[in-house]
Amino acid sequence: MAGRTSIAMASKVAGCSVEDFFKELKPLGFDIDAATPAIEDEESISKALPEFMQGIKPEQMIELDVRPVIESGEDPLSIIISKVKSLPTGSVLKIINTFEPTPLMLLLGKQGFESYAETVNDELVYTYFYKRNDKVSAVTEMPVAHAEDWDTVLEKYRNNLVRIDVRDLEMPLPMHTILESLATLPPGNALYVFHKRIPVFLLPELESQQYNYRIKEISDGEVHLLIFKN
Repeated sequence: MAGRTSIAMASKVAGCSVEDFFKELKPLGFDIDAATPAIEDEESISKALPEFMQGIKPEQMIELDVRPVIESGEDPLSIIISKVKSLPTGSVLKIINTFEPTPLMLLLGKQGFESYAETVNDELVYTYFYKRNDKVSAVTEMPVAHAEDWDTVLEKYRNNLVRIDVRDLEMPLPMHTILESLATLPPGNALYVFHKRIPVFLLPELESQQYNYRIKEISDGEVHLLIFKN
């Protein structure tokens, strides 16, 4: 996620200041550029508008507020995909949310869409997806959640499991946490994830990084995942 996350944004997610971040780096041997002031507010960051946002007209903007869907406990991906599929060339889909949907930006970015996130305040974020031309890839349907041979795969990795629990994390932190854990997963091990829903944004990213996975729905609000290298 480094390409979409600044130090200021990462510090905000972690609940610390940029100065705290730099203070922790110094004992590790990092040199800090004290002459350049850190920009911590998203208002200053958002002034650098991408080209597609500078000339967009109101009639080219289609709004979709996904907050009620998320508050109901549902995943809005299928609704978003439906909107994206019908998006005319040269138009922008404006998604209204409470956080920057980096997993969605990553997913649609691979399909050829340009994106830009604008943080209005701590509870309101506008994310814009631009369809420049008709050469963008076809947006896929909901990813397939592989559930077959769960017991066989679990038995294979029974003594080589790394477990993490992301059920209490707010979106998009579950996906960030899982990808970070995979980056340090020892060879020959599998990641066992306790989740509260099938992470549909994560599945295409796992496949693009050549990870395999199995999913077992335990109950309403509890899903287990096994993630391992092909």
